[in-house]
Amino acid sequence: MLASEFARERTRGVCVKMLESGVTTGVVVVAAVYVWWWGQLDPFIILLTLTIIASVWYSRRRHSYWSSQGISSPPSLPFIGHLHKIVTLTNYRWELLHELYNEFYQEKCFGMYECFKPVLIIRDPDLLKNLLVKDFSHFTDRRAFGDQEGSLMNEMLANKNGEGWKILRSIMSPTFSSGKMKRMFPLVCQNVQTFISACLEEAKQNEYVNMKDKSGRFSMDNIASCAFGIECNSQSVEKSMFAENAEGFFAVTPWKALRFFLMILFPKAFNAVGLKLDSHEIMFFLRIVEETVKSRENAPKRGDFLDLMLEARGDTNDDNTSVKNVLKDKAMVAQCVMFLIAGYDTVASVTGFCTHLLAKNPKQQERLRQEMQDLVRENEGLTYEGVMEAKFLDACVMETLRIFPPGTLGERVCTKTYRVPGTEITVRPGDLVQFPIYSLHRDPQYWKDPLQFRPDRFMGENKAEIKNFTFMPFGMGPRNCLAMRFALMELKAAVASLVLEVDLQLVPGHEEIILDHSPIILRAKHGIPLIMKPRKTTVHTT
Repeated sequence: MLASEFARERTRGVCVKMLESGVTTGVVVVAAVYVWWWGQLDPFIILLTLTIIASVWYSRRRHSYWSSQGISSPPSLPFIGHLHKIVTLTNYRWELLHELYNEFYQEKCFGMYECFKPVLIIRDPDLLKNLLVKDFSHFTDRRAFGDQEGSLMNEMLANKNGEGWKILRSIMSPTFSSGKMKRMFPLVCQNVQTFISACLEEAKQNEYVNMKDKSGRFSMDNIASCAFGIECNSQSVEKSMFAENAEGFFAVTPWKALRFFLMILFPKAFNAVGLKLDSHEIMFFLRIVEETVKSRENAPKRGDFLDLMLEARGDTNDDNTSVKNVLKDKAMVAQCVMFLIAGYDTVASVTGFCTHLLAKNPKQQERLRQEMQDLVRENEGLTYEGVMEAKFLDACVMETLRIFPPGTLGERVCTKTYRVPGTEITVRPGDLVQFPIYSLHRDPQYWKDPLQFRPDRFMGENKAEIKNFTFMPFGMGPRNCLAMRFALMELKAAVASLVLEVDLQLVPGHEEIILDHSPIILRAKHGIPLIMKPRKTTVHTT
């Protein structure tokens, strides 16, 4: 056999072996050899082929980041990694993670890639304890959005990182103390009574009440009143400008979904194409808060969030210039808007989910009603202390948050090189670490019959037996939800008043909730229809 024929046969054999082994670059090599050996020797084709080979090799090398450390990872596509699974309008992101959570059930963690950005998914509660609390100094930050100068989004506490977050968090924390929440309780109760009246009025006119709609309006009124200092009256037929802009902000469209993913996954590209972080709805809220702040100079105190922010700034030491610089007018406005973004959809959804679960479990509903009736007799009405300390009410809300956590995914950014305890895994600065809250809440290893509504899981000794970091609807550690106490006050006040005044029943054919295709937040897709029959109880709040 001639030397050239021998070389040709050997090259062909190598190419076949590469293809059979599943090596991606094998395809490119076969094409290159074919063009060079059997085709015309074109320099452009050779350069293009070499470029493709180098690019594919680079992609495979970057996507071996986790496998080189012994971490399992689902199959990825060249260049985009797992982006095709993450950015989708037809599937749930949390559902994808839940499938992978079960696929890698024997693993403490597994890896994914957002293009070339490594993402470590932690599914072991003990590792989460280290990352979120014990070794928090290595994971102090969250993913940064497009850094646009003067943007209101970048002033929000949830989007702050580094020293700026630390200072702002220390200023805002006292505004959510029990004493401050008690001052807001009357404002919440006013909105609760409006909410129940609207539900009963709709129940007279229709076969059922859409709790998704009504609880959304309740949440809207609460935020408008407690954060922006205005009366929204969203339960009325004619919507206010505030309600229209808020609903417009939360409306999910294909363009908004694409814009959202571009903002969080490719912030530099987001800025480069001239997109703005602050939508026209956010600018509307900016004007609302600025006008309200001006009107508060000589007005009586309402005890709302805006008053508390003004008090916090007034109590600031004049010598502490760093604190003064953080809490400017724009920063206060940003926190009010964050109140809306973080609190509207979540509280509305959980209120609807909780009433559905109580309607589906009438014995638990009656048990809760009895506790609330005893509470009213003891305190001559619903009080802040009574509502917040009611044990079975708390258990019902917590069990709802377990089954339907509004935030399905938690995330941190590594800020300092970190060796995961007990492993050879190294997480480097810039790497993302995520924890699937939805999956942990439904893991049968930690929760018996996880899909069943059993409030007793959170009662007495059962509550003490819950494994740490398997239940975290508000996150965990120093970067948990700052407004957790306020959210629970809203939820408990609404649910307590509802079961006292209304008998909740399921609509036939609507025994199960169909969830919407939302990237992160759990929400009902087609509403939550409930039959409501009024009771004779009249609730007084103090």
